[in-house]
Amino acid sequence: MINAVLFDLDGTLLNRDESVKEFIGLQYERLNTWVGHIPKDKYTKRFIELDSRGYVWKDKVYQQLVGEMDITGLSWEDLIQDYINEFKNHCVPFPNLIDMLEELRRNNLMLGIITNGYGQFQMDNIKALEIERYFKTILVSEWEGLKKPDLQIFMRAFQHLNVAPNQCVFIGDHPVNDVRAAKNVGMTSIWKKDFQWDHVDADFIIDDLAEIPTIIKKVNKESILSKQK
Repeated sequence: MINAVLFDLDGTLLNRDESVKEFIGLQYERLNTWVGHIPKDKYTKRFIELDSRGYVWKDKVYQQLVGEMDITGLSWEDLIQDYINEFKNHCVPFPNLIDMLEELRRNNLMLGIITNGYGQFQMDNIKALEIERYFKTILVSEWEGLKKPDLQIFMRAFQHLNVAPNQCVFIGDHPVNDVRAAKNVGMTSIWKKDFQWDHVDADFIIDDLAEIPTIIKKVNKESILSKQK
């Protein structure tokens, strides 16, 4: 029986690709005095390439960007501070995010987030999406001293929610950090499709967050029926 639902953040609840596009375009405009000698398309495209969908932290991204594009009068530290200060103002949710969370809460399911990343930065993004109130536990890798796919960070969430792994479902977009890790620890896994991978061995696969409540109802119905046999 599923009693709790745990989520990844980036690429699952937060549409990070769209958020980055919006942020970097406006960073270019905001800091045009120092980066205006670079064509906007070149600046934004190169940032997105170097960022590697969030898997390269911004110190390395901006150091390389400053060197490649001859940015002067503005250091890579200035650019990363702008990123830290401003990214939260450009957080784009995936469709049906709030409706999905509301339905899960109406169904008396406990909710949590397990996300890799820097603590305050990730919390700022969660607050920007206006979803913090839905979650009973939020684990961010920097603050926990653990990161996915380390199974201990999942175990910590179970302890916070007082549930067993087989009472939880985990939804994420990464085939290893999210799906395989969830299966390895004994959770039901849901893969939120991502164009970067063709096939992921998850228990369920979704295109849209709105599908999640129906899947959980199906799993719980099957659990009840199996106990009645």
